[in-house]
Amino acid sequence: MSAATLMAGKRVCICAGAGGVGKTTTAAALALGLAVRGKRVAVMTIDPASGLASSLGLVRLGNEPAQVQPDLFAARGVALRGELWAMKLDAKRTFDELIHLLAPDENTREEILANRIYKELSTAVAGSQEFTAVAKLYELNASGRFDAIVVDTPPSRNALDFLDAPQRLNAFLEGRALRVLAAPSGVAAAIAARGGGLVFSALRRVTGVDLLTDLSAFFRVLSSVLSGFTERTTAVGRLLSDPATTFLVVTSPEPSPVEEAIFFCRRLRESGMPFGGLVVNRLRVLARHPGAIDQSAVTADLGGDGDLAARSLRALRDLRALARRDAAGLRRLTGELEGGQPILVPQLVGDAGEVTGLLDVERFLFATGRERSTLLAEHAF
Repeated sequence: MSAATLMAGKRVCICAGAGGVGKTTTAAALALGLAVRGKRVAVMTIDPASGLASSLGLVRLGNEPAQVQPDLFAARGVALRGELWAMKLDAKRTFDELIHLLAPDENTREEILANRIYKELSTAVAGSQEFTAVAKLYELNASGRFDAIVVDTPPSRNALDFLDAPQRLNAFLEGRALRVLAAPSGVAAAIAARGGGLVFSALRRVTGVDLLTDLSAFFRVLSSVLSGFTERTTAVGRLLSDPATTFLVVTSPEPSPVEEAIFFCRRLRESGMPFGGLVVNRLRVLARHPGAIDQSAVTADLGGDGDLAARSLRALRDLRALARRDAAGLRRLTGELEGGQPILVPQLVGDAGEVTGLLDVERFLFATGRERSTLLAEHAF
């Protein structure tokens, strides 16, 4: 399989996997390859620790897609027939933009933005990242500006929160508790009737914070934007399971990331999400017939330095041992996961997080099966 086959007829590709397996580089290389082939592509990272900007040779990325200048790649002999855009999710800003869009009037908008509960909710790490990612993906897809959108997610256990975000948010928005809290009769009377008012009164005296009033005001104004939230989360839920969406699971051949990839692929299938393929990065490739090496010949090649020759041979033996372990990890992956063969990307010399390394990864992703076999053989030892 090649990335070109994977993305045929697709508008959205969500890259998921364990941390430290080259997921961000893969997402950037996939978007780059599509742009090289004439697509207008946006790559978005929702991982706070992502190095997407450096992968594209940029200083930083903002909350809106910015075009990556073609000159960056033209200087390396690569022409973009399409366009490449990139952004890094800012959860707080996306939350605020959504309130600006959905609030029925200026007074309601300002009241929500100024509310103490909203400020805490919109800056919380847990939950807000996934929710705002859902909102931003909806916005990018609905804009019609891009032929394809590539999403770089946080490590896979957090990416599962991204998968579940539409359903969990809809359950919250449509839940009876929220409807009661947002009702005009007010939360204050309900809490006070159960004695909770005494607790909030004591809290107000000690801290000076009228939490009860803030909660009541927050849920009251929130009711004015509930339908807009529900519409978006429902639409993104449909988008995630749409045939035009695909999930690309990225892993390395080490035991822990392999188990994580197997777990995530199973979870995708259980959820009815469209699993598209698997990329195995940083594979150490063992030569088909690794022969013995004459230490005396190596010593001669190294100008008679026997100690350096011995250390070099020990390093080669270690690499071959790691390559055998990688091959075992690859067999475990292919044995557990039904479907096409994974896209293999070898351990590359240099920093794959830089532009040159990004181009190397793009070449492997989009190579045909025969081309990739030849390229992999060049990296075997």
